[in-house]
Amino acid sequence: MVTHELGTDPGLPVDPGLPVVDLSKADGSEAERAALHEALRTAATEVGFFQLVGHGITESETAALNDAMRSFFALPHADRLAVSNLNSPHFRGYTGTGDEQTAGARDWRDQMDIGLELPPHVPGAGEPAYWWLQGPNQWPARLPQLRAATLGWIDKLSAISRRLLHELLASIGARPDFYDAAFAGHPHLRLKLVRYPGTAPDGAGQGVGMHKDYGFITLLLQDSVGGLQVARADGTFLDVPPMPGAFVVNLGELLEVATDGYLKATSHRVVSPPRARERFSVPFFFNPRLDAHIEPLEFPHAHHAPGADDDPSNPLYAEFGRNELKGYLRAHPEVTRKFHPDLATV
Repeated sequence: MVTHELGTDPGLPVDPGLPVVDLSKADGSEAERAALHEALRTAATEVGFFQLVGHGITESETAALNDAMRSFFALPHADRLAVSNLNSPHFRGYTGTGDEQTAGARDWRDQMDIGLELPPHVPGAGEPAYWWLQGPNQWPARLPQLRAATLGWIDKLSAISRRLLHELLASIGARPDFYDAAFAGHPHLRLKLVRYPGTAPDGAGQGVGMHKDYGFITLLLQDSVGGLQVARADGTFLDVPPMPGAFVVNLGELLEVATDGYLKATSHRVVSPPRARERFSVPFFFNPRLDAHIEPLEFPHAHHAPGADDDPSNPLYAEFGRNELKGYLRAHPEVTRKFHPDLATV
């Protein structure tokens, strides 16, 4: 059987339509850092997606995460169900194939949702409902190494994301630490271990439907199978073939709103692999605290901003937690019905 390790197939071409940004240039000469900022600004204002290299994650670190993820999905189904998100009012744990939705349609994938390991925060009287999203993870008893591998990955990618955000803000003339206060304390850092098991029995090709991410920055590690597509302005799609050693980076809607559309959050989707071929990926979401209020960014080119997209069916709020809760309530209707029926219309 041929396996596809995450980010390790050197034979795949890289679509030249997706910019490549080398974060290591932040430690280079003045000219190198200027080139980094130009690449970041162009990618973030024109495409909203790019490949990130020079991030410092080693092949051995990637391999350790990959091994832990594949071991999880190789567990008997009963062991995965033992950590089902139907056990968690915090939306943590395993989601079975077809049990998540995007825009009301079924996504043909299964996944494990993991975040910072924090005590549950059950909202008290007068507290926002989004505090339900804070709570402990669930861990399969037969795979103790999963905890260390994934929480360590969150720590590593959080540091990379923080640096990337600083360089991105600097690239458009903003103060690099403008949003540091929004991430102080316990930011809402999340990752998913995702398996796409092939085409659904009904032939539907939706691995995950068209969407934008809510937060600030997403770093995606994908294997060599491919399937990620980025929407172009003309209605066509740009395929994103895996690039060995790179993360695919996209910006979330909060950055688009905070810059009045100057920075782009771009819609994207995943097309299911053909037949029974599997695809694995690990998206990491660098998000601020749930109670963080995201102020408009101050930067020199604000008067050139084209305006953020406005979707009446998906209103965005300055308080990050309201956006994140809305997304989880819609994506996981069974968890919502079981634990939060009073929030189903949020």
